Amino acid sequence: MQVDFTKEFDKQFAKLTRPKQLRAKAALALYLENPAAPALRLHRLKGEWAGYCSISAGGDLRLHFLAFTADTLLFVAIGTHSQLYK
Repeated sequence: MQVDFTKEFDKQFAKLTRPKQLRAKAALALYLENPAAPALRLHRLKGEWAGYCSISAGGDLRLHFLAFTADTLLFVAIGTHSQLYK
C-alpha cells in the first residue's frame, strides 16, 4: 500500500505531543494491517470534508485522508475535533 502525507499533515503532526504522535503512528499501523479494526472508527466525512475519510487515534485525535484507490492513501490533516472542524 502506498501512503503519502501532505506538508500540512507533516506540520500538524510535528506540533503534536510525543504521546499523540505515538498514538497516531499506532493508528496508522493498525489501519495498514486491518482497515476494518473497530478501534479505528473509520468513517467517511461530510460537509466541508466530503470525500475524505477519518480514523481515530484514540481520544479526540483524528487522522483525515483521501483514498484514491484501495492501495493509495494521502493523509491530509491530523488533530482534535475542535482543530479539524472549525
